[in-house]
Amino acid sequence: MLSKKRRDIEAQLVYPTYGERFFTKPIPKFDIPENGMDPKAAYQIIHDELNIDGNPSLNLASFVTTWMEDEAKQLIIENLNKNFVDQDEYPQTGLIQERVVNMLARLCNAQDQDEYVGTATIGSSEAIMLGLLAHKWTFRKRKEKMGKDFSKPNIVVGADVHVVWEKFAKYFDVEMRMIPMKRNDYTLDVDDVRSAIDENTMCVGAVLGTTFTGQLDPIEDINNMLLEVKNEKGWDIPIHVDAASGGFIVPFLYPNLKWDFRLSQVRSINISGHKYGLVYPGVGWLLFKDKTDLPEDLIFYVNYLGGEEATYTLNFSRGSSMIIAQYYNLLRLGRNGYKRIMKNAISNAKYLISEIKKLDYFEIVNDSIKLPVVTLSVLENAGFDVYELSAKLRQRGWIVPAYNLPKNAEDTHILRIVVKENFSRDMADILLHDIKLFADELRKNERTRVATTDKNETHKHIC
Repeated sequence: MLSKKRRDIEAQLVYPTYGERFFTKPIPKFDIPENGMDPKAAYQIIHDELNIDGNPSLNLASFVTTWMEDEAKQLIIENLNKNFVDQDEYPQTGLIQERVVNMLARLCNAQDQDEYVGTATIGSSEAIMLGLLAHKWTFRKRKEKMGKDFSKPNIVVGADVHVVWEKFAKYFDVEMRMIPMKRNDYTLDVDDVRSAIDENTMCVGAVLGTTFTGQLDPIEDINNMLLEVKNEKGWDIPIHVDAASGGFIVPFLYPNLKWDFRLSQVRSINISGHKYGLVYPGVGWLLFKDKTDLPEDLIFYVNYLGGEEATYTLNFSRGSSMIIAQYYNLLRLGRNGYKRIMKNAISNAKYLISEIKKLDYFEIVNDSIKLPVVTLSVLENAGFDVYELSAKLRQRGWIVPAYNLPKNAEDTHILRIVVKENFSRDMADILLHDIKLFADELRKNERTRVATTDKNETHKHIC
């Protein structure tokens, strides 16, 4: 037991961070410790543990942004302590959100008007749920006005949708009519949609950049088919476009491609700011074509934060930083800046495809890409599978996911490489080198294993 005098002397000494006593003891995993620790020690312990996580710069699995400019980071830090919902206290932040909604609505070719309806969200998952809730309420009001049953709404989607669509259907008691994938056809089929819809279809979901392969659903063709059905049967079925991945790419690279509010049945769109919007997670955006597409019943007004505020979100409190960061990017980059970044990304993705084709092991799944997403499968005679190659690449730090496609295409196993802003041509060459290196190694190991097995079998027969 140290004397009080000794403890006072010890307290005045300066210890190096790794000389602290906290580094000789296990840290609590499930209980709050009785006593705290030096802030530098607490930081270093957590910092060092997180080194086990993957390197975000080598994370080719996620669509989510992993790099931002220093000025954007500074704005993020400066606004970390602002709760976005407190717009009576932070009114300028609320005005910035409105500016971004208007900028993105115009990017999506909304009708010419002074103000557009939309909201910032935590991500596209919240945006999709809010958009579909609006369609459910609109469907119910229309049915009530017609004097018809509104208790059994359904949504029609393809198997290429994100899991949040299934969550919505289960959480909010809506029938989901999911159209299965077809072999070698991984997007939504227009004729299948026509067969699946009926008078109780509250919405058709279409995807501008699927999670599985990065491909685009034929949104204009679906819109035209729904117009035919509207004229034939009177069913006015809207489209919600999940543009989480493609919403910040297609407008800049393919401005003539009609997928957005230029189409009459597209009534709502979600976009992920934290994907190709180039903002750290999490921020998403929900946009409506017209004020009438957001039923007033779904908007809540509260006054317990000061002045009366309208709120249409699933989350109440949320940070302001990423909304500010999105505004920074839109001002900083402009249309030309976004276009240059997306052109670089698609160029590097096409380069990867061209070089992978030169190898003997792979088949490209989405050859004519619109988004900078490369998906490939391993040939049957390669001597290894996508999961083995994914594990090998992880040894070098690359995070390249391997998975199988949904029902009816579940025997297709693929690797997906998401090319983001900070993935350079030099990085592409390093990745290609490692893919070839490990593919050759796995093939060699398989041939050695087969040869050894054959030799052992022959020896057993001789004996």
